[in-house]
Amino acid sequence: MEKVHTEAEPARTKEVSKNYRIYVLAILTLVYTFNFIDRQILVILQESVKAELQLSDAQLGLLTGLAFAVFYVSLGIPIARWADRGNRRDIIALAITVWSGMTVLCGMAQNYLQLLLYRIGVGVGEAGCSPPAHSMISDYFPPQQRATAMSVYSMGVYIGILAGFLIGGWVNQMFGWRMAFFLVGAPGLLVALVLRLTVREPVRGMYDGGTEAAPPSFRATMAALWQLRSFRYFSLGTALAAFTSYGIGNFMPSFLIRFHGFDSLQTGASLALASGIGGGLGTICGGIIADRKGAADKRWYLWVSVITQIMNVPLILAGLFAGGATAALVFIFCATFTGACYLGPTLAITHTLVKPRMRAMASAVLFLILNLIGLGFGPLTVGLLSDFLVATHGAESLRYSMAIVALMALVAALCFFMGARRLPGDLARS
Repeated sequence: MEKVHTEAEPARTKEVSKNYRIYVLAILTLVYTFNFIDRQILVILQESVKAELQLSDAQLGLLTGLAFAVFYVSLGIPIARWADRGNRRDIIALAITVWSGMTVLCGMAQNYLQLLLYRIGVGVGEAGCSPPAHSMISDYFPPQQRATAMSVYSMGVYIGILAGFLIGGWVNQMFGWRMAFFLVGAPGLLVALVLRLTVREPVRGMYDGGTEAAPPSFRATMAALWQLRSFRYFSLGTALAAFTSYGIGNFMPSFLIRFHGFDSLQTGASLALASGIGGGLGTICGGIIADRKGAADKRWYLWVSVITQIMNVPLILAGLFAGGATAALVFIFCATFTGACYLGPTLAITHTLVKPRMRAMASAVLFLILNLIGLGFGPLTVGLLSDFLVATHGAESLRYSMAIVALMALVAALCFFMGARRLPGDLARS
């Protein structure tokens, strides 16, 4: 590997070797891994938290979804605007420091309100991660490699879920849920230091003409995105795919504990393999397939999502209604695989459609839609439906609420399909 420079000046094209690009991608993926460990650690701990703090399913859904998502998405836009003008590496390093500290504080919460406020703090910090990271990746990798690079980065979601479920399940079983927050939050501070000292800020548009022109205004960026008719559809498709995955995924630990009698350690280990590995493989496969098929027809960047979202529904339903735990986990693995294929290709085609100085903002807008609808309302909807269905379905209410939410993947597939129909025209105009 080439010598790592620490100066703040942008890395020029001729200085960036393949090994260094891979190193940067690995560090950003590690950052995103900690992002999701700290975001999702509450999911594996929620049954213990619910028992100690005496919470309802709706309150759990608010903690793991809307309370986090509102601040995450609302701050994502101004931070992305900052990233399109400032040093993206430093923004990410600051963001890691904030969300890691807030995760540690979650372990000190004495009541629901305190935990809610600390979770909001995690959301504030994590808002500064992905838009700057997406923009940096697009400047380190050429267009024909971006879906794969974005998918490698997006694997951080599932590596984080795998690590969070394993660590959280074991620590919760041995030492309690509070210690789990301490152990996953503190190492993020070291990751922030490594990023700051070893990663260089790349030239904007390195593989798109190397332009360093001033970024367009917020209004101009929003107008450009609105004019992309394909973006209107596939951004909604992305949100609905996330609505299903977050709604199902955030309550899957509770599902295994309530319906299959798992303890915290069994749940963490099982979901680390089923969701962590299945999702990671799906993410990277989606990007590789899109880059290969998309070389001949760019619509494959969205067709991949159409196919996999349709496949997702019967797999989720089979997992929810399987008679045994082993069969349920096999179907959960397959459903997580298909449900994860959409993100890398969608990010790649978004960055292909916009100018280099718009990329952080484009990612932020896409993630605003994705997280507000998906993360914000997916878990909350499952929780509300579960509480509502108790009167008619009793202990089965959670199973049926998750099944209802799974059907939204079909609507997501339709949105991706409509976006693909309009993509050639948008590419020609861009």
